Amino acid sequence: MKAHAAGKFLSARPAWARSLPFAVFLVLLAAENNFATLQGYLPVLAGWDGRWLYAAKTIATAGLLAALWPSYTELRSRPAGTAHWLWALATGVGIFWLWIHLTQPWATLGQAGAGFDPKDGNGRIDWALAAFRLGGAMLVVPLMEELFWRSFIMRWLKRNDFLAVDPVQVGVKALAVSSALFAVEHTLWLAGLLAGLAYGLLYIKTKNLWFPIIAHAVTNGMLGIWVLATGNWQFW
Repeated sequence: MKAHAAGKFLSARPAWARSLPFAVFLVLLAAENNFATLQGYLPVLAGWDGRWLYAAKTIATAGLLAALWPSYTELRSRPAGTAHWLWALATGVGIFWLWIHLTQPWATLGQAGAGFDPKDGNGRIDWALAAFRLGGAMLVVPLMEELFWRSFIMRWLKRNDFLAVDPVQVGVKALAVSSALFAVEHTLWLAGLLAGLAYGLLYIKTKNLWFPIIAHAVTNGMLGIWVLATGNWQFW
């Protein structure tokens, strides 16, 4: 009953419903990035493999998205139209290409970390870890981020009653500001900025959030496969 009541509470507050999965993801990301420090404060975590926090983060975020699914009215329209599908696929591929090439120091915020390395102690890829990382990046992150950045933030910058804002009414300012904020979320800020602009324009053009979600999933899926094939873990 309590979980059902909480779901109804959040569903009645559209900004919260689109922000909570994103917030939970960020909190668990911070825990993942500072796992060694957490182990110092919580001895019970000693000996744990912190990389599995990514799986926990993926499951928790997916669970929230599933619980709040009825409130995501913008996802009720199916992605239709051959041209729109082609635009989404081309956008996803293009952003992937930019992501692995815009790595110059001036296009980067700070130093790139070691990334997510799924290899075990023998140097072999732990495919369970890799599957959670790839699946989370392809299926959970695009849905969570597009609901937050494009459906909520971009439209809210136009008007507080964001659900009443047609994507074509968003305007240049809201597109630019939301894309800039999206860029700051990523170490590769220039690639992130261009991705935010591309996904935002795709939402404006198609008026269907599924298409930026699809484009985002294509980008993340191609990036993950490339990382696994090349060992460039810093991109994860």
